[in-house]
Amino acid sequence: MKPSASLVLYTYANCDTCRRAVKWLRGHGVAFTEKAIRETPPSPAELRAMLRQQGGALRRLFNTSGRDYRALGLGDKLAAMPEAGALALLAANANLVKRPFALGPGYGLVGFDETEWARTLAG
Repeated sequence: MKPSASLVLYTYANCDTCRRAVKWLRGHGVAFTEKAIRETPPSPAELRAMLRQQGGALRRLFNTSGRDYRALGLGDKLAAMPEAGALALLAANANLVKRPFALGPGYGLVGFDETEWARTLAG
């Protein structure tokens, strides 16, 4: 595995998937900087970078199983929402951001899929 000190990983302490991702990164010797997503959410620039890495698929950036997503009725609204509005919503409410949210030089990973992470971070 290639260590990447420039990998920034946004996590939520009560998220089992985030804990699995952190354990996986440590177990594979991947260096990263961990940030608590609720206290320090991804910046608008980071959200735009992740959106590019996800091929423009806005829905991939959203925690679609979260309470806030459902409460705001985003399942029905997201498809018609302008990109700028969706990114502003994510920047303003970290609970809406899918996690773990890992952004490094030239790649971005949302959610934890061990196969995808291994493929992306393999040296």
